[in-house]
Amino acid sequence: MPANLLKGKVISRSIRDTIRGAVGELADQGQRPGLAVVLVGDDPASAIYVRKKAQACDKLGLHSVVRILPESTSEGDLLALIDQLNADPAIHGILVQLPLPPSMAADDVLRRIDPRKDVDGFHPENVGLLLLGQPRFVACTPFGMMKMLEHAGCELKGKHAVVVGRSNIVGKPIALLLLQQHATVTICHSRTQDLEGHVRRAELVVAAIGRAEMIRGDWIKEGAVVLDVGINRLDDGRIVGDVDFAGASERASWITPVPGGVGPMTITMLLWNTVEAARR
Repeated sequence: MPANLLKGKVISRSIRDTIRGAVGELADQGQRPGLAVVLVGDDPASAIYVRKKAQACDKLGLHSVVRILPESTSEGDLLALIDQLNADPAIHGILVQLPLPPSMAADDVLRRIDPRKDVDGFHPENVGLLLLGQPRFVACTPFGMMKMLEHAGCELKGKHAVVVGRSNIVGKPIALLLLQQHATVTICHSRTQDLEGHVRRAELVVAAIGRAEMIRGDWIKEGAVVLDVGINRLDDGRIVGDVDFAGASERASWITPVPGGVGPMTITMLLWNTVEAARR
């Protein structure tokens, strides 16, 4: 029987209704959540993503500020802008769009953001709080994935989850979130031996390794839940995930399509975090 689809657009719609209600409550108290997005350079994909964030803010009633800086901007000037946004009481969340130009040290830039305004969840203080099980802000893509599992009614306690990928943005934080829900978590990566064997034993597979259809459909355990974070463009123009969707959907109980799966949840959870920052 084909798997049920976990569609991010559908799930995020209900979450955005909740966000809209929270924005209205804050407005009654004379407060409007504010998000500042900073983009350095003219990368087309980043520019589209930034525009989508601003549009989402407008639709839900958040105040949004977009600052686009030329690629020639010095790191010092970028840090000075972050300092201004840190001090601005109308701004509750700050996001610096990655990647940054090679001349800039991304770690130093992210550390400059006030951790109380770090709605991306990348500041070391917020990463540390997540590790301690006391999260302030959770990275938006993993946060959205947990909401998707909640929507599917997926019981995580005691389940074996395999996370393929160990990035600071997805792999590591989703592993910590799953641990906090009492799953048994295995983290795999490009140098893992017998990746197939690990995936075959998993009741939940999170694919976030950035390689087109690397996880074969026949590796998926019957009835497993599959969350595919990958976005890969093939030579023929098709966009596919890190999992062979056609094969995996014949075995999984739930699976995210690509596109339209995990992706739409990321901006939604960014807005959620911004509203939470305003509340605090």
